[in-house]
Amino acid sequence: MFDVGFLVDRVFPSLNAGLWMSVKLIVPSAVFGLLFGVIIGVVRVFGKPWMQRVANAYTALFRGVPLLVQLFILYFGLPNIGIYLEPYAASVLGFILCSAAYNSEYVRGALLSIRQGQLSAAQALGFSTMQTLISIVVPQAVRRALPGCGNEIVYLIKYSSLAYVITCIELTGEAKVLASRTFRFTEVFLVVGAYYLFLVTVASWLLHKVEEHFHIPGFGRPRQ
Repeated sequence: MFDVGFLVDRVFPSLNAGLWMSVKLIVPSAVFGLLFGVIIGVVRVFGKPWMQRVANAYTALFRGVPLLVQLFILYFGLPNIGIYLEPYAASVLGFILCSAAYNSEYVRGALLSIRQGQLSAAQALGFSTMQTLISIVVPQAVRRALPGCGNEIVYLIKYSSLAYVITCIELTGEAKVLASRTFRFTEVFLVVGAYYLFLVTVASWLLHKVEEHFHIPGFGRPRQ
């Protein structure tokens, strides 16, 4: 089934170029999606009522509308109101907005799991609300939310493949172009599957190391 010459001469060079574009999509989307998710999650729990309503509406919108539809709106819809985004910018923005919505749900759940007695103790010690959040609540919540947020990063790696539908040619896009030219879909997409499996495996390993690094003995799961 596999023609080594075809793989070496055509498949790997094309997919490696697409892999680099996928990494450029995934890394900033994961970083800013997590950052904004933490902020939105905090607002949903500790914000003023009107801020909570806005944050909840944002989360419901971006969790409820399919990501593909969001990308179409950003790339094809915004020009109708005079906003033009390059394919890469539209893809990254869509991934960030979607990831932040899901991450905010993990963070919100983690924040609600923090015992209220800790907040009362911090207030008794003279901490302001902001100091309590930054120094006591958020660090604990982020640790508890890491598994869920890590799972969202794994999903992000896989749904980054949607970028090619708005002409941002990443790994899946390069594979689609090559397979359409050569009609060797089986070989090309089996290799693409191996590339994504490699990305997910590396990301899962790194996320596990991050969880271990931030693990506190006696807090959460036991160290393995």
